Amino acid sequence: MADAAAPAPEPPITEAKLARQRLVALWMLTIIGTINFIDRQILSVLIEPIRAEMQFTDTQFGLLTGLAFALFYAIVGLPIAMIADRWHRIRLIAVSCFVWSGFTALCGMANSFGQLAAARFGVGIGEAGGTAPSLSVLADYYPPERRPLIIGIFTANGPLGVFIGATFGAWAAVHIGWRGAFFAVGIIGLVAAPLLLLLVREPARGRSDAPHADTAAPSFKASMTLFFRHRSLRLLLFASGLAAFVSYGMLNWIPAFLMRTQGMPLESLAVWFGPAAGFSMALGIWGGGALVNRAARTSARAYALIPCAATVVMIPTFIAALLAPGWEWSLALMIVPMICCTIYVAPAIALVQNLTPPRARATAAAILLLVFNLVGLGGGPLFIGMISDAVTPTMGTESLRIALLCVMPAAAIAAIAQFAVSRAVAEDFRTMQA
Repeated sequence: MADAAAPAPEPPITEAKLARQRLVALWMLTIIGTINFIDRQILSVLIEPIRAEMQFTDTQFGLLTGLAFALFYAIVGLPIAMIADRWHRIRLIAVSCFVWSGFTALCGMANSFGQLAAARFGVGIGEAGGTAPSLSVLADYYPPERRPLIIGIFTANGPLGVFIGATFGAWAAVHIGWRGAFFAVGIIGLVAAPLLLLLVREPARGRSDAPHADTAAPSFKASMTLFFRHRSLRLLLFASGLAAFVSYGMLNWIPAFLMRTQGMPLESLAVWFGPAAGFSMALGIWGGGALVNRAARTSARAYALIPCAATVVMIPTFIAALLAPGWEWSLALMIVPMICCTIYVAPAIALVQNLTPPRARATAAAILLLVFNLVGLGGGPLFIGMISDAVTPTMGTESLRIALLCVMPAAAIAAIAQFAVSRAVAEDFRTMQA
């Protein structure tokens, strides 16, 4: 694709003006990303109200919360990222936001599993144009040494989206119904999309990199080659896929576990789970970026050692939360594992951005997000739903507790893989700098 639509070279600007542009871009893209996660995650909060009306199985909900979204996200994610590496990224993000928000609103009109699945397909197609282009924009606004922290701030849109989605979704399910919840969050995105176009400026490619940085757009094959030539990134795909399998599985099913197995009222979910999940996950994602931002100055191994340590801590604390009596103790004990299960996100994304050239960053991010979504979001919730359905005849309402415990072996393997990444990453940075 020709690069005729790319912005013209920017005239020199003052440092103060650049700082304002950076700040506006960071916060607007974070807001759009938050809407992305609200639309993605709100279905998890509405599982029990929808199940009461439509009688879906846990396997069907595993498909709806995971694979129905992730499959179409994966199919269109890489082509959209290739477009983002060649075209105006801010326009692409705005159009994508409009698409996924419209399909979110359509979820509220579904009357069958097929209709709801089709609407979720549309959400996945739209959201594929959100995160990877946004990461590419931020990498052009901020220099490499600041990217782990900035990406940590940006990716905190996930916890913020979970907090708002859980709190608002539970409130809406009680007061305006689950259909009204979908309508409301869809409208918010339809309004936010044009605001992004008005407020955020498209940055020049490679503006924050070294003057010799290659800004020519590579082919798809060349982009894949640039990604896979680094041993640390090849290992990172495996480690991040397993970590995402565990974290997405946990986070999609914890609300249903607290309500169905532990007896948490829907009203209490809005009051207690939403803030607890939002705070915990925000601290994990922001903290992961902040810790790596500091520790990587001493050793590049921090990009993987910090997520590895977090995964090791997560395993026993999550098991304790699942085995606790009553929803109050379960929720309190889940704060630590909800922090730990998201620490890997910002370091993984920052490592990909720092090891790939400017014109391949959206594609490189899309490769990582493909694994996050196809293996993690597509596999984790579905696996837990299938295990829950399989043991329900004998375990009854305890089935979700058993199913959630079954993902812990994957977490242990993820920790081993993250340690392997730490042994390869320093050499890859030296090779890139040379």
